[in-house]
Amino acid sequence: MSEIYKCMGIRKPSILLIFIIPLIGVGFTFAQNSVNDTIRLGAVNENGSNYPMIFLPEYIKIAELMDPDERKRRDRLRNDIFVVYPYALTAATILKGVNENLDKLDTRRERKKYLKSIDKTLDNTFKQPLKNLSIDQGHVLIKLIDRQTGQNCYSIIKELKGGFSAVVWQSVGVFFNNNLSRDYDPDDRDKEIETIVRDMEASSAYRYQLYQQEALLKKVKNQ
Repeated sequence: MSEIYKCMGIRKPSILLIFIIPLIGVGFTFAQNSVNDTIRLGAVNENGSNYPMIFLPEYIKIAELMDPDERKRRDRLRNDIFVVYPYALTAATILKGVNENLDKLDTRRERKKYLKSIDKTLDNTFKQPLKNLSIDQGHVLIKLIDRQTGQNCYSIIKELKGGFSAVVWQSVGVFFNNNLSRDYDPDDRDKEIETIVRDMEASSAYRYQLYQQEALLKKVKNQ
């Protein structure tokens, strides 16, 4: 036997090793059945039978599933926001540019002439699309213009009441019978709109909104 080990280049196993290997296996078997593997549970007794009992973590119920009518209303609101949001983005960009250009003009006559040209441009670009909006979409647009510019439409018209009191600001509110002086309230009155807008801004749909805004700004530029 020793000659066989020599031929295979393997040392002859010692007697100690032969005894240790079975002991390791026995020890592993005992380790699998330790007291730590026992899970203690409470129990309840029903009609003479014991049933295990555990306590689940407490949870807070925050909302119920929408009924069909409420879901339809919510979907309509989401669609309205999706339709008018590019106009609100465009309004914010235009207003910023107008304010910057007005600061560069020295005389009242120059400002009036500039606002008149802007009024004509916006009328040609937005009059027809705004007329095609529904009443609800008009209400949402007024709110989103406030959200994007930080000013309600009434204050914008008052500040730029020259030629700039055109369809983008004034006629939208008049046409849709909305309160132009009411501020956007993302924490209470307009919380639902704010939630939908934030969800949209965090999704891939926002890229489409930016694309629409870019297309609208090109129309303004080409007038």
